[in-house]
Amino acid sequence: MEVSVMGSSQMNLGRSDLGGKEVGYCSFNKNLNSKSKLCVGQSIKLPEKSMNGFSLKASACTQSEPVISENGDAYRKFKPTDDVQLFVGLPLDAVSNTNAVNHPRAIAAGLKALKLLGVYGIELPVWWGVVEKETMGKYDWTGYLALAEMIQNLGLKLHVSLCFHASEKPKIPLPEWVSRIGESDPSIFFKDQSGQHYKDCLSFAVTDVPVLDRKTPVQVYKEFCDSFKAEFSPFMDTTITGISVGLGPEGELRYPSHHNPSKMNNHQGAGEFQCYDKHMLNSLKQYAESSGNPLWGLGGPHDAPAYEQRPMTSNFYKENGGSWETTYGDFFLSWYSEQLISHGSRLLSLASETFHDVPISICGEVPLVHSWYRTRSRPSELTTGFYNTVNRDGYAKVVEMFAKHSCKIILPGMDLSDDHQPNESLSSPELLLAQITSSCRKHGVEILGQNSMIANTSNGFEQIKKNLSGEKEMSLFTYQRMGADFFSPEHFPSFTQFVRNLNQPEQDLDDQPMKQEVCVESLTSNRLQMQAA
Repeated sequence: MEVSVMGSSQMNLGRSDLGGKEVGYCSFNKNLNSKSKLCVGQSIKLPEKSMNGFSLKASACTQSEPVISENGDAYRKFKPTDDVQLFVGLPLDAVSNTNAVNHPRAIAAGLKALKLLGVYGIELPVWWGVVEKETMGKYDWTGYLALAEMIQNLGLKLHVSLCFHASEKPKIPLPEWVSRIGESDPSIFFKDQSGQHYKDCLSFAVTDVPVLDRKTPVQVYKEFCDSFKAEFSPFMDTTITGISVGLGPEGELRYPSHHNPSKMNNHQGAGEFQCYDKHMLNSLKQYAESSGNPLWGLGGPHDAPAYEQRPMTSNFYKENGGSWETTYGDFFLSWYSEQLISHGSRLLSLASETFHDVPISICGEVPLVHSWYRTRSRPSELTTGFYNTVNRDGYAKVVEMFAKHSCKIILPGMDLSDDHQPNESLSSPELLLAQITSSCRKHGVEILGQNSMIANTSNGFEQIKKNLSGEKEMSLFTYQRMGADFFSPEHFPSFTQFVRNLNQPEQDLDDQPMKQEVCVESLTSNRLQMQAA
């Protein structure tokens, strides 16, 4: 794949620190719109998947209008509407499994374009399986330090996501030494009722159990965070303004209840409870015995549906008279959700203690599990770990836990609207977002917004703007994420318009008209296109 960028005479963006190649020249028109033009300056090969498949081409145009200064030292100042700071996420595999930066020149060109567009900062996923790959306690931060320096040199801010899970697409495994332990002791991973293990993160029941060569996961995570803090100390506060700590699958505070999509019947199921590994069952057994009902500790609900079954066909989630409303149902769901909250509290406490002397925000992500929200039992939330029903607020304790550790909540789904959900799922992302937001406001916990998918329709951007301009009082929104789809002709012009609508340019008094500037051309298929290598 190839990114091809034509040169211009406007502004020297400088050189990439990675490889020493001239990246090119760039400028943005004051009135960014679908007919503005972008130029950056050379061809960039993209041999791998995450950043491949886009081509940027641009040319100069003449226009007498105030622009950024000719020497390129001062960028136009942007003041985001309502002071919302806009971040954009880097590709999940921005750093490879061998700790090298993937496509450094393409990333550098993209970062410079985003800076000129008015983006405030960049989110960087940092993977446990890349940094501490081969041996416990042996860390290699090379690729991530290089990206942090690149971002700092551009004057962008940086939000770091510490990922203690694995990824399927792109393939980013857990550390090799952890996987070796898991091969001999699979009970460190979650297991469902059929015996299938989920191996992309550790079971919450082992958070404080010495299963990693006589160390607990919390001890290992603490040492990882200590190493990160020491290595990235030059970037703290000045460039790094926030850190997210991974709390579970895909970094979110939840159980992997939907990890078997091949059996999800077009995602109409509610998922399954993940409570059948040895350590979860031991915890359940102890909880049942302390409650005076030892027989309740033998396993999860016997009448809960499988992945592929619609939840309302089972007795457990039955709308009226279902097991979820019985004494047993309350017993099990209380224990299941408390395991989730206890795990989240341990990790947020760890992060707060590690970075207490650094003036940065500590955050964690809570999922927006909106399927079946319009039912009384809300089964998708129950299997995910949130004991949230028509009779019970399942997010109050979660938000209280974030408040206790002075942490902020990242909420995805800011691009989702009720009108675009399948009727059969009885979903409502808007009502669920309003419920969580209300709880956060009550307990003084700030929400940081995030989208769930690349918005290839205007509705997605309109919904984001609606949420950012509402009463949710979000100071930061992260758009996920850079890559071929992000720079595609179907998406990038809409993103440009979205940023333009968020940002209100403020001109300096010494801004002077210039005779020539480079504008971003309409990114139609002949200007920003997918190209096969």
